[in-house]
Amino acid sequence: MRSLAVALLLSVACRAPAAAPSPSPTAAAVTERPAPTPPAAATSVPTPSAPPASPPPTAKPLAGARIELFEVPLAPAQLSGTAIGEGGGVILISGTSGTWISGWHEPGFTFTRLVPSWNADTPDGTWIEIEVQTRRSSGGETKWWSFGSWAYGDGTIKRASVRGQRDADGDVDIDVLLANAPMSAYRARLTLARVAGSAQAPVVRLVTAVASDPATATTSVPSPVGPGAGKELPVPPYSQEIHAGEYPEYDGGGEAWCSPTSTAMVLSYWGKGPSPADLAWVAARHQDPQVDHAARYTYDATYRGAGNWPFNTAYAARNGLRAFVTQLRSLNEAERFIAAGIPLVASVRIAPGALPGFLLPQGSPGHLLVISGFTASGDVISHDPAANSNADVRRVYPRARFEQVWLGGSHGTVYVIHPPTTPLPPRIPDSTPNW
Repeated sequence: MRSLAVALLLSVACRAPAAAPSPSPTAAAVTERPAPTPPAAATSVPTPSAPPASPPPTAKPLAGARIELFEVPLAPAQLSGTAIGEGGGVILISGTSGTWISGWHEPGFTFTRLVPSWNADTPDGTWIEIEVQTRRSSGGETKWWSFGSWAYGDGTIKRASVRGQRDADGDVDIDVLLANAPMSAYRARLTLARVAGSAQAPVVRLVTAVASDPATATTSVPSPVGPGAGKELPVPPYSQEIHAGEYPEYDGGGEAWCSPTSTAMVLSYWGKGPSPADLAWVAARHQDPQVDHAARYTYDATYRGAGNWPFNTAYAARNGLRAFVTQLRSLNEAERFIAAGIPLVASVRIAPGALPGFLLPQGSPGHLLVISGFTASGDVISHDPAANSNADVRRVYPRARFEQVWLGGSHGTVYVIHPPTTPLPPRIPDSTPNW
């Protein structure tokens, strides 16, 4: 498991691995994915639950916080060796590498935290690199901050974040930029690359970033019960614990695989994921091989774990879905996604005894699970991979306690994963747009 030392912020989750050397390119293959089948409709939930417990006095609610999720326009942009393809994505058109640099974007408020996401296709022999530059509210621009090298497969390069970026302006903690002073604007840079002699080209279809200033939070938890009350989505249950000890080269399953297990549950809900041929590499004795597959294909060779947030959403998007990382201000906002038929993967930090019903009595400094519904009284129905069997994955957590460990741990971070044909819920009026 992993605990952050900066502002008690949790970024990637489940275990604290040692650093690893940067990867070097080699030849590899990239697999394809089957077409989706639509999920079942949401159902009413008769599950009774106790009144929400009061949160501890250390609650850090985000209701009222300034958060903006922005889809970065792919054009106009500075293009070098790249172009906007017929399908609308950024594509490499010449040489072994090229760049795309977006215009500057101002969220309209100063921010101290930023997480980018991307959806891309990286055929055999290709990869991309993602960077962000910010502008200080006091004037001047920072260096380019790297969010790593990414490819869907793991043979051309080993996908990896970048350590050692700390300076006077801030630091990138694996997948989160933490600024030391307020920033007013940012822009993104992509490097699209391929091995010499390859005719393949990577394509980047979506770039987003969520910028926030958690210090602007004003309201207490629990939030008012919203439109998702009494609804549950039929998410297939997968346990991380039944995978303990599997594939040490991908961090060994069990508690280390909360993120890919959650991502795999949401992919299965949408009828997406690896084909039987894709799963042929997984040992036949392993149950739910799609979890092993998700762990391998989200694995970050620098972090040495499978909990890198945008690596998980990029993996999901490679399966034909639209996916990004954002922050929500409350469970009231999360309920809107459930009402729209969209489950969420949420990042939480749980002190010992802070979340009644959680599997581990010692809690967790970093854990991911699926928000799959709400009881009629507003408590959270979760498909929590921290379970000893698939039959135990579905849990009901008290609303206030859950909101505390989520908002107080990761500042409301979620993965939003959905088919392009399934619309997101309407945004909250009079709030900065966070989806």
